[in-house]
Amino acid sequence: MLVFTVVCTVLQRQALATVAIGAVMTASVYAGAHISGAHYNPAISLAAYLRGRLSIDDLVPYWAAQLVGALAASGLGIFVVNPPARHPVSLTGRDLGAAFVAELIFTFVLAYVVLNVATSKDHAANSFYGVAIGFVVLAGAVAVGGISGGAFNPAVALGATAAGLLNWANIWLYLVACFAGAAAAGIAFRWLNPDDA
Repeated sequence: MLVFTVVCTVLQRQALATVAIGAVMTASVYAGAHISGAHYNPAISLAAYLRGRLSIDDLVPYWAAQLVGALAASGLGIFVVNPPARHPVSLTGRDLGAAFVAELIFTFVLAYVVLNVATSKDHAANSFYGVAIGFVVLAGAVAVGGISGGAFNPAVALGATAAGLLNWANIWLYLVACFAGAAAAGIAFRWLNPDDA
């Protein structure tokens, strides 16, 4: 979430890049703290290890996940902002393949954050879920809104298309990408929270 947002906003020279990066980091911490302590930074994981809050058996897998995730997110961000080959373009004038990946990733992030902050038994009666969810939408709009239209929601895509903001020929993109991203988030949540039925 973090690296993808950094790459997309910085490559596009977004004026609100720092706001989007801070927003997605906030949402990521709210969503992941109960699972991993929200270690999205290998240096923080080292500090937690030296502090005695992370075992050596966990430190190396944390680092591996953080570094592999960063490389994957970087590659996806580069693809979304600067796709290698021209496909048909969306109403935003950007590559349809890039728009699809952008919608898929940020719908996944949005659904994943919602599941973790608004449905997890670990966060019953919390008061921050609205901030976390809203920050994902903010980060997505800044990071990829100019590429995909920033729907991250089939109902928003339908309404935006009916209003002429998106192209009817591309409605499939939003339906498939949004539902696939949400399904992946549901699977990830169940895998990472096996005791949260």
